[in-house]
Amino acid sequence: MWNRLKPALRKYREDYEFKTFTGAWLSFGITVLFAAYNGYLGIVQGSLWHGSIAGYYIILAVIREIILLSERKIRTQENRNKARLRTFRISSCFLLLLNIALICPIALMVMFEKPVTMGTIPAIAMAAYTTYKIIMASVNFGSKKKKLSGNILISELRAISLIDAIVSVLSLQNTLIMVNGGAESMLTLSAITSGAMYALVLVITIRLLMTKTSRAG
Repeated sequence: MWNRLKPALRKYREDYEFKTFTGAWLSFGITVLFAAYNGYLGIVQGSLWHGSIAGYYIILAVIREIILLSERKIRTQENRNKARLRTFRISSCFLLLLNIALICPIALMVMFEKPVTMGTIPAIAMAAYTTYKIIMASVNFGSKKKKLSGNILISELRAISLIDAIVSVLSLQNTLIMVNGGAESMLTLSAITSGAMYALVLVITIRLLMTKTSRAG
């Protein structure tokens, strides 16, 4: 069994594209689980917060699915760059929709809306997910750009992974406030951090779109 796994592990370490797409598939699975979990809480508890976060995760999962499934087909085509650019343009529309979808949950955090009381299990789950996303985003962000080999879809996966990590921090912040009773003294801090992180998400999105548009031209 080890002899079968050894080549795959070597490829994972040495092939940056393979490593990126493998990690993206794992992130896709986790995203689907969190979308289902928050959607369930949104319906059962009538929570606008959980419902809006579920919507965000659904769009995020759609973006990753578009990229991953398209890349699998693109690798068999001759003109890969043109096909990847077409996929990028389609997924970019969903990326803009993702930014719009974030307005609702972030507005709830800024207004300090707390429709439900959460327990420790959701807090632990969010903490674990946030830690995972921060580590993965940091590793990808620190990788040398020359490893991208001109694959536009890898750049987009890196960008949405960073956005996912930022939103995870926001979700964890709101979860911890709910668990601890949401003291009114946290309102200012919540508003400032939520606004700053959303601004960062917009910067990442705009920078990605402008950079790739200029390259396409």
